[in-house]
Amino acid sequence: MLVGYIWTSVSDAQSQYEGQYQALLDAGVTSDQIYQDNCLRREARPQLEQCLAILKPGDMLLVCHLERLADSRTHLIETLRSLQQRNVQFKVLSGKGSNLAPDLDLGIIITVIEAITEMEGEIGRQASVVGVEAARARGQAFGPRRKMTADTLRQAIDLIQNSDMNFGDIAKQFGFTR
Repeated sequence: MLVGYIWTSVSDAQSQYEGQYQALLDAGVTSDQIYQDNCLRREARPQLEQCLAILKPGDMLLVCHLERLADSRTHLIETLRSLQQRNVQFKVLSGKGSNLAPDLDLGIIITVIEAITEMEGEIGRQASVVGVEAARARGQAFGPRRKMTADTLRQAIDLIQNSDMNFGDIAKQFGFTR
């Protein structure tokens, strides 16, 4: 059985919905097997949950664009893994994902996405380390700005040692909390 899913944002034009709907019909999905959510990206998608729940082994889930299925890479991996475990095929009708053959093993796709995600994370971490090292070499300080200069600290220590002021009063004098 072919099952289609459409997600449109509340800000999408009606043409977004109509284009996806027609593409699913053209791909052979019957109108009673098309599920649609219209919500913000991070909101719950009850029709997607219902759509995923009815899929049985041998069924095929079709979406027009990959980003219409999931709102993050993690969500995409979880959804594809669920489809794979249940022996449900998956097909993207347009965009880069449309080059995937419907009989391609979803396990391979998931592994590739996870590897790319890991690689991007590692590249980002390495770039951060290089950037911090370069900034430190230029003398840039990190962390919150110091509230006390060396001179202010000496004055505060002098007051603590040589006056009968309590710590709270000394902190107020310098504009600090205890």
